[in-house]
Amino acid sequence: MKNKNKCPAGGKGIGGQAVIEGVMMMGRTMYALAVRTPDNTIKTEKVPITPVSEKYPFLAWPLIRGVVSFVNSMVIGMKVISKSAEMAGLDDIQAEGDDGKLEKWLVEKFGDKLSDYIIYFSVFIAIIFSVVVFMVLPTFIGGWLTNLFKISTRLRGGVEGIIRILIFIVYLLLTAQMNDIKRVFMYHGAEHKTINCFESDEELTVENVRRHTRLHKRCGTSFLMFVMLVSFVVFFFINTKVLYLRVLSRILLLPVVAGISYEIIKWAGRHDNLLVKIVSAPGLAMQLITTKEPDDEMLEVAIASLKAVLEEEPEDKAAEDK
Repeated sequence: MKNKNKCPAGGKGIGGQAVIEGVMMMGRTMYALAVRTPDNTIKTEKVPITPVSEKYPFLAWPLIRGVVSFVNSMVIGMKVISKSAEMAGLDDIQAEGDDGKLEKWLVEKFGDKLSDYIIYFSVFIAIIFSVVVFMVLPTFIGGWLTNLFKISTRLRGGVEGIIRILIFIVYLLLTAQMNDIKRVFMYHGAEHKTINCFESDEELTVENVRRHTRLHKRCGTSFLMFVMLVSFVVFFFINTKVLYLRVLSRILLLPVVAGISYEIIKWAGRHDNLLVKIVSAPGLAMQLITTKEPDDEMLEVAIASLKAVLEEEPEDKAAEDK
């Protein structure tokens, strides 16, 4: 009889995300959130999802699907982080002096839609922050350095790209120093180890999962690194001395960069050869920052989340890589 905790060849449709004291695993039609609660038990919640491309098929076209996937992952990511905080018992903490008055007013004003509005607003702010820090700021700094050191205008895009990558690396290194984030990064490692075990056609046990690497080619960190590298290439050839046109071009072409990056990481997830190893190396190197070795209790949580997905989506029907 087929072991329901093992993955057949090619069954690699599982994605995931580390959350507060837990892990979310996502399949084709649902995701499962598993969290270690204050009483040291594992609480699991399953949530069905409907791909927006089913209603609008053109959103599944190459390049376009990358942008859709990125925005969708941010929305779901915000939701599961908020839910994990609640499941982990952190939602009872209120801001000092608030006494819940603002929260009560917002609930009365927006009702059941409040949480959705907050999530969408948070995603909007996160996107604006990312565009400003990783696209607009490097453009200003690159232009300033180019003028200061009399660098050729043709090399302006390259200087800007190097600065963008450096900002990204520094941002990850600084984030990794936060105590709460360190635990999230440990759960991130648990997520990767569990998926790697699953994709290696091994039984999902703590002993088996522990042996696997905490790095994975289809990680969101790798996607962001691809965005940095693809933007380096694209913007190297798009140059103008007019600052506002350079800034505008970076913003308008960001969806194109994200779309190309998504297609690359999707291709890399489906293949395993020397070229894939070379292309994936920068992203895997960044995961040395964003993942840490988890303890066995964290592995148990990740395994529980993945098993919850497999209960609803048998492995022989696993979706292709997203």
